[in-house]
Amino acid sequence: MSNRNALFLNTILLGGTTAQKLQAVADAGFAEAELWQQDVQETGGDTVGIRQHLSSLGVTLTDYQVLLDFDGAADVHREIKRQQALEILDTAVKVGAGTVLVPANTERGCVQDKIVSDLQWLTAQAVERDLRIAYEAMCWSTCVNTTPAALEIINEVDSPALGLVIDAFHIFALRRTVADLADVPADKIFLVQLSDVREIPDKQQLIDIARHQRLLPGDGVFPLQQLLSCLREKQYQGPLGLEVFNDELKKQPPADAARQAMAALRRLIV
Repeated sequence: MSNRNALFLNTILLGGTTAQKLQAVADAGFAEAELWQQDVQETGGDTVGIRQHLSSLGVTLTDYQVLLDFDGAADVHREIKRQQALEILDTAVKVGAGTVLVPANTERGCVQDKIVSDLQWLTAQAVERDLRIAYEAMCWSTCVNTTPAALEIINEVDSPALGLVIDAFHIFALRRTVADLADVPADKIFLVQLSDVREIPDKQQLIDIARHQRLLPGDGVFPLQQLLSCLREKQYQGPLGLEVFNDELKKQPPADAARQAMAALRRLIV
């Protein structure tokens, strides 16, 4: 990848307090972090303190996450979901994030016909706050579980404030390939999340492995170099980093886990 790609670490890899996580991110040499709602809650909602800490460390936010099961929410849930969305957007502004991550709906009751209009509403709310929405097709999402399907939705909404999350896990765990990115322009990729797995999971294992047993890049079987080559060909210059849910790494001191993460990422992109 180019030197222009800001390297980030998702705090989900790290144990400890929010302050300890952010310190570890900075000390390991990451320029950016993906911050979770739980990170804000851990501080008692001290968004000012988080923003000041980030500033003092010289770390910026790749995104704030996560707004779950929003697009195509059943009518009985729609108003609650919109209230949740506004709260998350407002918190993103307060912590200094420019992007909010939104995975495609995973509920059985997802209403496919409402997905585009819901994302139009959400993107308009984001634009009012000078935010962007990064939309992620998760491999267990109900209606939109592949990158081409997500791109189709994004093209229909047609806003510069709505783009894609490219997550290696959600592509390769379904035994799909980088061909999924063939029609994706670089400016529609808002961020790229990397991880690895010991072996391609069965469908029944997807969620458990995704949330507990991902590996650092290079420790597993995903064709990550193919993904990076594809991104280079597109001249992608956005954020590139790690989203690794791993229970064992999370038990380690955050500084140690963050250093291992940076070492793995550096080996991959050399």
